[in-house]
Amino acid sequence: VQLQASGGGLVQAGGSLRLSCAASGGAFIDHVMGWFRQAPGKEREFVATISRGGGSTNYADSVKGRFTISRDNAKNTVSLQMNSLKPGDTAVYYCAARWGVNIGFDVRKYDYWGQGTLVTVSS
Repeated sequence: VQLQASGGGLVQAGGSLRLSCAASGGAFIDHVMGWFRQAPGKEREFVATISRGGGSTNYADSVKGRFTISRDNAKNTVSLQMNSLKPGDTAVYYCAARWGVNIGFDVRKYDYWGQGTLVTVSS
């Protein structure tokens, strides 16, 4: 599975961005999808995940209520709507795919990764 993330950019605090990730080369519906992020000097961390059918989601506490993950299995895409952005959300955001049923937040259990898209939130 190849993943291509897009939609990053520079936004002021309180603003919104929508990230998208297009998948190709595999059975998209067989994969749990996730978004992770990595800030400078920090480890990659979990942001959000969504089940294969889209009926189950999970979020990091730091983004709960502000970010929404969704997927379109007909278009092989997963998105992350980010509202009320904070400077602390500044990071490179990665989409990832995990073959199987269970959603999860463990970065080590994801099999495929996109190239990342930079989100910068200014104060």
